[in-house]
Amino acid sequence: MSSADEILDIVDENDNVVSQSPRGAAYAEGLRHRCVFVQARDAAGRLFVHRRTDTKLVFPSLHDMFVGGVVGAGESYDDAALREAEEELGVSGLPRPEFLFKFLYDDGAGHTWWSAVYEVRCELPVSPQVEEVAWHDFLPEDEVELRLRDWEWVPDGLAAYERLKAYRSMG
Repeated sequence: MSSADEILDIVDENDNVVSQSPRGAAYAEGLRHRCVFVQARDAAGRLFVHRRTDTKLVFPSLHDMFVGGVVGAGESYDDAALREAEEELGVSGLPRPEFLFKFLYDDGAGHTWWSAVYEVRCELPVSPQVEEVAWHDFLPEDEVELRLRDWEWVPDGLAAYERLKAYRSMG
């Protein structure tokens, strides 16, 4: 089964499930669904940053400071966060990511999803999926901040990152 065939819950503006749709159709038709964003840090506190492969359905070849993805039909945000983090980092036995907050991402151009933001400490050696990750490294947060101007980033990840910085500053 391709990722375009994966079944997703379609949700309303209050994150209530209203129907289900294959992922490819949900993207093509701009149907609101659910996603998870997991900020992974290594033992030294550096952020996992990667560049997506050019074959990704959404935002190919762009950089991201989160691992994550869509929440499958009937799957909880918490379960999706752990599954996606382990898949993208290429590890098993990761601690359960900690939920921080949720927001509605909408770029006004047909990309809209409820976004649950998590964080996790990954002290395991990573081996990211070559189908999903073209390049990766753990970078200090100040270097990530510098790269925000130089690299092209996924817009939803950037939105989540800005909200996460605001969330932490309210701390």
